[in-house]
Amino acid sequence: MELNIRRPRRNRQSAAIRGLVEETNLQVSDFILPVFLIEGKNKAVEVASMPGVYRHSADRLLDEIGYCLDLGITTFDVFPALSEDIKDRYATEGSNPDGVYLQTLQRIKEKYPEACLMTDLAMDPYSSDGHDGFVENGQIVNDISVEILGKMAVAQARAGADIIGPSDMMDGRVGYIRQLLDAEGFTNVAIMSYTAKYASAFYGPFRDALDSAPRFGDKKTYQMNPANSREALVEAELDYAEGADMLMVKPALAYLDIIKLLNDNYNIPIAAYNVSGEYAMIKAAAQRGWLDNDRAMFESVLSIKRAGAKIILTYFAKELAVLLKSR
Repeated sequence: MELNIRRPRRNRQSAAIRGLVEETNLQVSDFILPVFLIEGKNKAVEVASMPGVYRHSADRLLDEIGYCLDLGITTFDVFPALSEDIKDRYATEGSNPDGVYLQTLQRIKEKYPEACLMTDLAMDPYSSDGHDGFVENGQIVNDISVEILGKMAVAQARAGADIIGPSDMMDGRVGYIRQLLDAEGFTNVAIMSYTAKYASAFYGPFRDALDSAPRFGDKKTYQMNPANSREALVEAELDYAEGADMLMVKPALAYLDIIKLLNDNYNIPIAAYNVSGEYAMIKAAAQRGWLDNDRAMFESVLSIKRAGAKIILTYFAKELAVLLKSR
């Protein structure tokens, strides 16, 4: 029997050889851990649809961040879950320097100056309408929204944010935020733009965690159509030209092609958000014995990096940090 001289299996014969030729490596430094902040004291409330993920009061969140720093996780994206009585149409709590969110950012930076803090910039956690932008007559008004987001961005930078993450998908917001940050002296604060944020079915558990579902309608007039890929290049070109330092794709697993598309076309870091629904699916299947949690977790996040993401926001960050140390 004649066989081709090329035998790719030679490079798979042992763990040592497989390690030598491995093309993609996950590292703890790849990860940003999203964390949830709630009001009150000494609270840690598990998110029912996200096993192992908790909403923490500020004091408990400080402990959580200290634990994560010991694991080697250095960057955290902090999301607030706030009571309805402090929300309004203009999301004024988002720029309140005495509010729980901005005060907690300050406390984190004071206790852990080595921690890198990312903030989510959108109106929905603070808005009585539950939308990412300002609502008038049932419509999302782009330019008013951008002005409100600009105030929030400066307030977050003052509170200690290292990376601002506009997740609202309003037109022109990256350039406006960059101008305001620079004018206020925050030239070193980076912008990680949610560049291709799709109107996805995979956000459900996250909205449970923050109680941030829209009070009417949906978000399809500002988040992208899942059917579109070339549109992501339009959004990326605008964000790049307006001064974004990093471009994000959200969600990740159903949009690996978009991650690759942006990575192939832009020479700045591409980030991807391994969202709550992607996390919850693996956790639910693992709890039922249908999947091996560690293998499925590792493989799914590895695929995100292989597609071209240099930065991965993932709720698996703590588990992966432990797993990577043992490998």
